[in-house]
Amino acid sequence: MNDSQVSPVTDVIELVPDKLYSVASTIRLDGNVSSYPANATGYTKGHCYLLKQGNDALLLDTGYTAHRRAIIASLRQLLTDGDELSIYPLRLNEYMSVCNVEMIAQTFRAKQCYSGNPDASLWVGFSRHVERPDNYVLKTSLVARRQEIDLGSKGERKLQAFQAPIRLIGTRWVMDPSTGTLFSSDSFTHQWSKTTHGPWVIDRADDVAAMPHIRSFLLNTRYWWLEGGKTEELCAKIDAVRRDYAIERIAPGYGKITEGREAVDLQFDRLIEALRSLDRSVMPSAYVDRDLIR
Repeated sequence: MNDSQVSPVTDVIELVPDKLYSVASTIRLDGNVSSYPANATGYTKGHCYLLKQGNDALLLDTGYTAHRRAIIASLRQLLTDGDELSIYPLRLNEYMSVCNVEMIAQTFRAKQCYSGNPDASLWVGFSRHVERPDNYVLKTSLVARRQEIDLGSKGERKLQAFQAPIRLIGTRWVMDPSTGTLFSSDSFTHQWSKTTHGPWVIDRADDVAAMPHIRSFLLNTRYWWLEGGKTEELCAKIDAVRRDYAIERIAPGYGKITEGREAVDLQFDRLIEALRSLDRSVMPSAYVDRDLIR
């Protein structure tokens, strides 16, 4: 990513007062952002979600290096001196998740980094000349493929972290029952805006993207390999997430946030419909040229 795609604009989106915020950085789409189809134009948001419970705080993902100063400035507005911050990059091998872990951790003296790997610091060490005041070391707290995470001094807010049912790389989803929010990482990221003004929250079913758009988005990004695959298995796993949790909000790692049960259900329905249209029972697999837009 270069300076032509990034912007110093980072907004704080209050999703649930005192409990849930998005620190959302603007990214311009011009064919050079691999998370979007080559023909996508306009703007998207990269989200770092801050969950607060009393003086306990958890940051999901940390954004691109180009947005570092703006993200840290926004976090300073949301965190107080008495808050204890933990960090959880949901995709440990993706820049949008890990680029700023080290700097944010040291700036706010984070108490831990949740990770599926034993030493998270080896995965997030992008800054060569970072000073380490008082010999600060980022502690790793291991997370299993499915695990409950406590938020709050007494663990009063229970988060459910689990392996993403659809993924190309190691990815976790997190469910926050207290706010009805599913943090879906690189899934449900298929909607963006023609302007920097958004809107960045979808709260009407009429504004949910149609199935052909979602299908095309999957095939022209990291899920190009789905065509002719065993997608029924993926559909069952995704639908199980919807059955298991009362989801009122889908909060993806980038793109637009979906609010309200009707819009959320429609997002699930259309993703599953798109996946079923790609199953090997109805669609043969084929070699795909990297420049083919489908």
